[in-house]
Amino acid sequence: MDVRGKLALVTGGSDGIGREIALQLQAAGAEVIVTGRSADKLQAMAALGFGTIAGDLSTAAGIDAVVHGVAGRPLAVLVNNAGVGSSYEPDDAATLDSAALCIRTNLDAPIALCTRLLPTLRAQPEAAIVNVTSGLAIAPRAGGSIYCATKAGLRSYTQAIRYLLKDSNVRVIEALPPVVETNMTAGRAGKKMSAHDCAAEIVHGIRTGKSEVNAGMVKMLQFVHSLSPALARRIMIKF
Repeated sequence: MDVRGKLALVTGGSDGIGREIALQLQAAGAEVIVTGRSADKLQAMAALGFGTIAGDLSTAAGIDAVVHGVAGRPLAVLVNNAGVGSSYEPDDAATLDSAALCIRTNLDAPIALCTRLLPTLRAQPEAAIVNVTSGLAIAPRAGGSIYCATKAGLRSYTQAIRYLLKDSNVRVIEALPPVVETNMTAGRAGKKMSAHDCAAEIVHGIRTGKSEVNAGMVKMLQFVHSLSPALARRIMIKF
């Protein structure tokens, strides 16, 4: 896809991977709108020439704000990037609220935005939906069970709607990042991919027509999984 002159919406686009995707799409000639929850971060993005929409995607009101914010605009690229982690513990009912927030943000919101914005995307000569999942959608880690479940669910949804839209003008792309250096992973040790480099692979995938973008070390995980799903699960469960 040639993104020059096209309107793109990046959820969670004021920070982390989303911010880098927005910057790189803008550099490639796209007009970009970002969503976020932080007024200060959105103001900073507006100063860089981005359109902004404030909204918490874990709420119906937040989703409505995004849909209404692009109403009547020729949206051609939807990047469902916004995501949160969860502090869920299986023996602690008090953590169910955190789990529910994670599910609403990471899974319910992308499905709602895909569904409600699809008529606009269909109306364009060429369009794309980009759902950002995770390498953990392939094989989960025990320490992030709800997060992994949401990303696995979004992966399954993405594969299904790709088939349903295969004869349409809307390309459906899944982006699978590894552990990336963001605020969400600030407390984790180990090697992390930079948000800039991860976004570069995702934007390259959009521009070159890929259906799946395995960023960084996810390429190796996909290879291991292709040889032995059980081995991939054993490696990742303690990751």
